[in-house]
Amino acid sequence: MYVYFQIGTFSNFQINMLELKNIFRWYNAGANRAFVLRDVSIQINQGEFVSIMGPSGSGKSTLLHILGMMDEPNEGTYDFMGDSVLNLKEKQRAELYKKHIGFVFQAYHLIDELTVYENIETPLLYHGMSSSERKAMVADVLDRFNIVGKKDLFPNQLSGGQQQLVGIARAVITKPNLILADEPTGNLNSKQGEEIMELFKTLNQEGVTIVQVTHSEKNAECGSRIINLLDGRVV
Repeated sequence: MYVYFQIGTFSNFQINMLELKNIFRWYNAGANRAFVLRDVSIQINQGEFVSIMGPSGSGKSTLLHILGMMDEPNEGTYDFMGDSVLNLKEKQRAELYKKHIGFVFQAYHLIDELTVYENIETPLLYHGMSSSERKAMVADVLDRFNIVGKKDLFPNQLSGGQQQLVGIARAVITKPNLILADEPTGNLNSKQGEEIMELFKTLNQEGVTIVQVTHSEKNAECGSRIINLLDGRVV
């Protein structure tokens, strides 16, 4: 259904993209610690499509936010494409994120005051590209995601599925190596959800590494591997 530009395929899954070792995340609750993640160690290789599952409160979203450098663990190490993330300065970490990671949210997180075109263009504004470069890249994504006719609409004029499609288009506009998706079909009906998962499978076939958090066993099975969390631990 969707066509995507080639990012580069990986002939095997043995090239390590990221690795978490002995990750703990807690919050102080009076004199006690409320643990969200306990001794989590995972490795994800380039070209994988990994699904993270677990009941509510198991730490799935926190784990995804740590992978996306939006949160920090209290203990442990995180290596991403050869860099020790937790030893980087905030500006260096931000550059690493902008260069390599796209994030897809359950609630879309589109900017209501911007059109579809402007929402998709937003990440490019932080990459120092010329206006003509941005225009060409946005036009390409609009065309390939079949949403050229929606480019001048605002988010509140779109269906949930269309908003999520724009959110994914925005996430991939910079051609990231890794897409992190937090319940990407959670607010969609079954047909819309199936279309989004088909899009993810296409992106993965084109070489993009994908890590999704999901409650859906059907969606999880779209991936090449499932990581199960329970009470903050990998089980």
